[in-house]
Amino acid sequence: QVQLVESGGGLVQPGGSLTLSCAASGFTFSSYAMSWYRQAPGKERELVAVIISTGGSTMYADSVKGRFTISRDNAKNTVYLQMNSLKPEDTAVYYCNTRVRRVIHWGQGTQVTVSS
Repeated sequence: QVQLVESGGGLVQPGGSLTLSCAASGFTFSSYAMSWYRQAPGKERELVAVIISTGGSTMYADSVKGRFTISRDNAKNTVYLQMNSLKPEDTAVYYCNTRVRRVIHWGQGTQVTVSS
């Protein structure tokens, strides 16, 4: 079955950096687009970034454009989210996401806290 396992979250000071990873299994990773979402306390889950199956095209939410970079390694079945210049408003649980044969799959999430 499809499994998505996020890692790399933690506590970081404003202006700092973190890299999140999402290890995927149970499907042909190189054939599917992958996304990162986040959900802050009391807010709806929002799309952060998307990368197509080949990695040749990406899309970002306006709030993270220029600060975050999504990438993937199809040989390792892993998608990454490099987060730079972090702000307190980036504090959220970050989730990996994909849709395989019309079924949406989520990881368990990893907490990112930006605070001094």
